[in-house]
Amino acid sequence: MMQELSRVLEATNQDARRADYAAAIVDGNCLSKPTAATRRLSNQRLGELYGLDPMIPLFRVLRRLWDIGPDGRPLLALLAAIARDPLLAATCPAIVAMPVNSELQRDALKGALQTAVGDRLNDSTLEKVCRNAASTWAQSGHLEGRTFKKRRMVTPSPTAVTFAIYLAQAAGFRGAEIFSCGWLSVLDCDPSQARELALDAKRSGLLDLRMAGDVVELNLSRLDPYAVRA
Repeated sequence: MMQELSRVLEATNQDARRADYAAAIVDGNCLSKPTAATRRLSNQRLGELYGLDPMIPLFRVLRRLWDIGPDGRPLLALLAAIARDPLLAATCPAIVAMPVNSELQRDALKGALQTAVGDRLNDSTLEKVCRNAASTWAQSGHLEGRTFKKRRMVTPSPTAVTFAIYLAQAAGFRGAEIFSCGWLSVLDCDPSQARELALDAKRSGLLDLRMAGDVVELNLSRLDPYAVRA
């Protein structure tokens, strides 16, 4: 729902509250939905996937990085969705491991999901989740094609790398291990490139970073000043 998220954020300001996002979707119909029921459903689904609430730290950081500019927005949306949707997160290994130009194998995607959920989902539901997940990875740029989807490399921006670092730190990664963790791998970003883009983020004032060999000191208080005040 990256396009829907983009339109909602365009229709609201950075100080918006959860009720403001709901009003933009349901009352203002910023998504151009045909009925009140579909507007309410969109509000529910976007709230579940992205939060749409400044009381949620992940959404505060997403909104701040989103408003910096369009570069990296599909990857920002992807990272937020992975953080909040365990089914999408379960598909990450299958997608990230694909060689460039290789064709997506539905069985590999389905197998990754089955490993995560066991027998809790029936076959038809798994097929639907596979279709939705493939669509999500296509919107982020990792897959390309309609009938046959092939793996493409994505180009991470400093904002996307900053968000990945934020999520990695929230997940418990520290120091140099952050640059080689799964959150950065999702961006097709090797540790060396991750370091360079993190330095770009530092120069943009998004984070504080000191590196000396394998010693890495990160401070993300610039990224979410509200968390420091709280």
